[in-house]
Amino acid sequence: MGTTTQIEPKINVRDNRSSCPISTSLEILGDNWSLILIRDLFLERTTFTDFSNSLENISSNILSDRINKLQNFNLINYRLHPNNRKVKQYYLTEAGIELYPVIYDLLIWGTKHLDMKFHPRLNDWYINNKNKNREDSIRCSILGYKKFKSVLLNY
Repeated sequence: MGTTTQIEPKINVRDNRSSCPISTSLEILGDNWSLILIRDLFLERTTFTDFSNSLENISSNILSDRINKLQNFNLINYRLHPNNRKVKQYYLTEAGIELYPVIYDLLIWGTKHLDMKFHPRLNDWYINNKNKNREDSIRCSILGYKKFKSVLLNY
């Protein structure tokens, strides 16, 4: 028997102010925190506490709001931690994973154009990826996340 691939439904958008997909995408992702949470998920952070401990110091009420927003738009989901059913472990859906090229491009743009000190983890990532082309680097990062997600969900 062949395997079937589950296709996620499109994101149901109501009350958008524009018929432009860029404008509507920015309504979903264009706040100060949504892409940071998606970045954190790619960095294998999975819990509310993990997100709270990010260097950006997001307040708990805004964090709760953004988590709910990303869940409502089916970009993230969660499972209950197997050893502590009070802890939710968040993960990216396929739609959320497909945002990685946006994260990658913002990362590359920032490293090229921003005069600032970068986090040591970014420096390590850059050293490991500087000889890869964009597509290979993105593919490798997505595959790494999918492997992590598989382990998380099959714990």
